[in-house]
Amino acid sequence: MNYVKLYLGMLVVFFAVDIAWIGFIAKDFYRKQIGHLFAETPVWAAAILFYLLFVLGVMVFVVLPGLESGNVKATLLKAAFFGLVTYATYDLTNQALVKDWPVIMTVVDMTWGMVLSTAIGFAGLMLGRWIMPA
Repeated sequence: MNYVKLYLGMLVVFFAVDIAWIGFIAKDFYRKQIGHLFAETPVWAAAILFYLLFVLGVMVFVVLPGLESGNVKATLLKAAFFGLVTYATYDLTNQALVKDWPVIMTVVDMTWGMVLSTAIGFAGLMLGRWIMPA
């Protein structure tokens, strides 16, 4: 049950942080760079599935091992690396295959993946220490 609480808590933080980024902070940047590729209506099922899987990945590969080791610095570095690798999968594939995909889009989005993953990893670590004390 504690794993479910940890996951749900991390999911809430992820939604809040990513929606602030996409919906407010970087909204104009994304529209300017790749707005011509946007669907009129997002495919919400795909977006939600990404959110669910991404948070689960951060929890399984970063937070749970971090809670076990107790090494905050190493956990945050792993979180940043996880974000880099996962966002690079999307961005570098687009860079390779989508005509005129902006390089700045790749750089900004991969950086965002690192920041987001680190934030979620830190939140998960703190929440996990509270929910599942050693």
